[in-house]
Amino acid sequence: MEQVKTVFLLSLLTVLFVFIGFSFGGTSGMLIAFLIAGGMNFYAYYYSDKQVLKQYNATPIEDKRHPVYIITQKLVKKAGLPMPKVYLIPDHTPNAFATGRNHENAAVAVTMGLYEMLNEKELEGVIAHELSHVKHYDILVGTIAAVFAGAIAMIANMMQFSAMFGGNNRQGGNNPIVMILMAILLPLAASLIQMTVSRSREFMADEGAARMTGDASSLQSALSKLERYARNGNQIHNATEQTAHMFIINPFSGLKSSFGSLFRTHPTTEDRIARLEELKSEL
Repeated sequence: MEQVKTVFLLSLLTVLFVFIGFSFGGTSGMLIAFLIAGGMNFYAYYYSDKQVLKQYNATPIEDKRHPVYIITQKLVKKAGLPMPKVYLIPDHTPNAFATGRNHENAAVAVTMGLYEMLNEKELEGVIAHELSHVKHYDILVGTIAAVFAGAIAMIANMMQFSAMFGGNNRQGGNNPIVMILMAILLPLAASLIQMTVSRSREFMADEGAARMTGDASSLQSALSKLERYARNGNQIHNATEQTAHMFIINPFSGLKSSFGSLFRTHPTTEDRIARLEELKSEL
């Protein structure tokens, strides 16, 4: 299913670029946009994970005695997964994410703040959550969605700039008002895509983590601590809306929004904790 989502996102990105290329430059613009989209799809599939890790200055944990490495190694044996690369982000805001294109090329990244704030059991719950994303094959979809959202933001900015300065297609004569409307609607579409990709998979990853560790309470405690910290207005350095859906807790959850939960990329932490409470009887 996740492979289907990946193909859909890459195809949608291509169609979008071709449409925008035609709007700006007719047939020639469409051809150029198709080539650009092809290049972006190749990059998104093979290098988007490296881009996200670089964005957050993540460095690999080489010391196999590091607690994060030891916990990850223990959990992958339980889950029947190959050992992913483990990264530490030099940021004191607690959070974590997983990325990569498949089981063999996966990476788990945790912030220094996560390592400092949580006890061993809570840290185990968070890492198990990220490994569940790896096991469910949704790490590639999440990472590509981040690149996709960034591309849409770039297109929207181009369209706003073109409309303001009277740019149009000589062959089609596009209306600047239409371009401004599209510039507004495209970012909303990106938010909807991120929401669709992220909401259900967070519940699945929480459940997978609880089953992997046999302990729902530790993950509940960790989620509660992370949400409380985020709501105090603390944000990860270099955090962007395009990558927010990748984290276990949305790094922008402390910001007030007039849209409420309409474009929320994550389920509410209260709902996630409640779902884990229901799972305890099974465990």
